[in-house]
Amino acid sequence: MAENKQVLIGENLFDMSEGKPSLIVTHCKSCGTYFFPKSFTCHNPECVGKDVETTNLSRQGKVENYSVMNYPPPTPFVTQEPYEPIVCAAVEFPEGITIIGMMEGVTAEQVKIGMDVEVTVGTIYTKKTGDEVIAWKFKAV
Repeated sequence: MAENKQVLIGENLFDMSEGKPSLIVTHCKSCGTYFFPKSFTCHNPECVGKDVETTNLSRQGKVENYSVMNYPPPTPFVTQEPYEPIVCAAVEFPEGITIIGMMEGVTAEQVKIGMDVEVTVGTIYTKKTGDEVIAWKFKAV
């Protein structure tokens, strides 16, 4: 019988080289804009330089806004029964970029705008095969 495994939701989204996850982004050295997921070029239409580098984002940010998914997400996500609402947050990082992700370990009542959070990695759903699909998440600091 095959053993269940963890599967990344996508390649090159986060870096675990320092023992804790950080998101991998593109930083345009010409205009200073950050992009996630990383890209091969600057997507700022006003930028003429387009000189980019791949870098890691700060590990911590602040909740800018949040929402609760009170209904199961669409395919390809596979939810457990009974469905538990999922808290998602828009997190602003010191670099000026806002990234959306699921919150981990908090209820909707516990999340507050301005709350300090950090990047973590966790299971976002389990496939019918039993394999866990993992991605970045945010947790309270």
